[in-house]
Amino acid sequence: MGRKILVVGDDRTTAEFVLKGLAEHGHVGDHAQTGRDGLFLATDGGYDAIVLDRMLPGMDGMGVLQALRAAGIETPVIFLSALGSTDDRVAGLTAGSDDYLVKPFAFAELLARLELLMRRRGSGTPVETVLTVGTLTMDLLKRDVKRDDRPLDLQPREFRLLEYLMRHESQVVTRTMLLEGVWDYHFDPGTNVIDVHISRLRRKVDGEGDPTLIHTVRGAGYRLGG
Repeated sequence: MGRKILVVGDDRTTAEFVLKGLAEHGHVGDHAQTGRDGLFLATDGGYDAIVLDRMLPGMDGMGVLQALRAAGIETPVIFLSALGSTDDRVAGLTAGSDDYLVKPFAFAELLARLELLMRRRGSGTPVETVLTVGTLTMDLLKRDVKRDDRPLDLQPREFRLLEYLMRHESQVVTRTMLLEGVWDYHFDPGTNVIDVHISRLRRKVDGEGDPTLIHTVRGAGYRLGG
């Protein structure tokens, strides 16, 4: 049974490498590029394990870990960091991490350590891999989306955009959040790329006669929900 794993790191190349490997082994992986976003997802996403970088923009990995443990969240955390001295490893473990792997690393070793941690923590319950908002459902493993049992043909970017909106159900999602969370941009490209994709997604999700699910919040962003 696949697990749900959060990867927190601002190195997109490494994150994509890890996410690809996890998917190939049947796991569902999410990615956050900043410590703040990682903490937000980690406190709300029901993850079986977290792969956490030490050096992150804004809140660093140590801050994220300490905030999680202070909140009573005991999800297994493995640090994946270029900081590899003995003092660095001891500091990470002392702060509450369950393991510490130094870059460069072999994915096979990371996977083995993750699976060991999840077994130790008794993570034997099935992971929810289907998101649901009203009559809209998204199967993350099968990569398919339906509304009222009507299949929706989504392009990869549309799938990521809808997944992000569904994970933030009923919350106002800003353009900046979408640029960082869906496009991995940390700057405004000055184009209407978000508006174009939202428009396309809305035509597919909000079919004729269906209650509107994707709402525009004027001057703020977008919100998914009834």
